[in-house]
Parts: sequence; C-alpha cells; structure tokens
Amino acid sequence: MAEPETTETNEGGEVRRRDFINIAAVSFAGVGAGVVALPLVSQMAPSADVLALASVEVDVSSIEVGQAIKTTWRKQPVFIRNLTPAEIAESKAVNIGELRDPATFEDRTLPGKENWLVMLGVCTHLGCIPLGAAQGEIKGEYDGYFCPCHGSHYDAAGRIRKGPAPTNLEVPEFSFVSDTVMKIG
Repeated sequence: MAEPETTETNEGGEVRRRDFINIAAVSFAGVGAGVVALPLVSQMAPSADVLALASVEVDVSSIEVGQAIKTTWRKQPVFIRNLTPAEIAESKAVNIGELRDPATFEDRTLPGKENWLVMLGVCTHLGCIPLGAAQGEIKGEYDGYFCPCHGSHYDAAGRIRKGPAPTNLEVPEFSFVSDTVMKIG
C-alpha cells in the first residue's frame, strides 16, 4: 500500500513535486517583481542634462591676480578668485579661534594652488548672492564679500566675519585638470 503524501521532508532528502512547484513559483514571482521594478527604479536616475551639470570645467588663464569671476555650477553662482600674495598672507594670519565657523585658509584651498579660491556664491544666511566678485562691487569690512540682503561680511577666503550668516561660504569640490583649467564638481 502506498504511503500518504505529507508536508514533511523525505528521509532521503529528495525533492518532491510539491516542493519543486513551490520553489519554481517563488522564483518566477521574484523574477517578475524584478522585471516590473527595473523601469520604476531606472526612471528615478538623473537625466542627461542633470548629469552634464555634475561638473564644469573653467579656463582660469585669463583671471589676473587679484581678480575674481562669477560662473555657474548646478544652477548656482560660483566665485573663482585669484588671490594676491597680500590676501593670502592676511587670510593665513587670521586667528581661527575668533571665527564663528573656524576654518583655516589651507582647508579652503588646494596645496600648491593656494592662490585659487572657489566658493559657492550663496550667502549661508538666506541664500542671497553676496557682492565682491566683480570689479567695483562692495567687498565689506573685511575686503572679501558682502551680502546686501542682511549685512553679512566675509573675508577674502569666504569666511564669515560679521552679520547673521551662520557659516562660511561653501567650497565645492574642485581640482585642476591642467595648469589653466579647473574642474568644479
């Protein structure tokens, strides 16, 4: 007489038909879920125009010592400044302990290229664009940048010195791809 089929595993470890059907059904459902989820997940990836803005290259060969330019990166203004030796010395001489957001000059520049300073041109108080990058603009009490919206004063290294801004102007990731071309982002 044949033994009745049970839900327990056979002693020999054999896979029964019911076990195979269950494993196959779960596997098929898993593959189906993956096929459905793939387009949903891939549509959340950044588009080509957003990826193109992920980094920008800027030719800095025409920026004279003591001059600054404004450019854009990720739809935000960026200040690139070629510091004078006097501005570098003055920025290094600042007592870090008296700064609201302590940051050394070396933290904000690249080794060997310390005359180049790159900062987002967005005041950390309420997002206004500070003055001081273009020639003839008000540079504030510390000869750096001045936010006309609420009166924040930044030094030449973009560190907050006076006013309501809580932190320094942000320094994005940047590097030099050649002696005259800078990559931001």
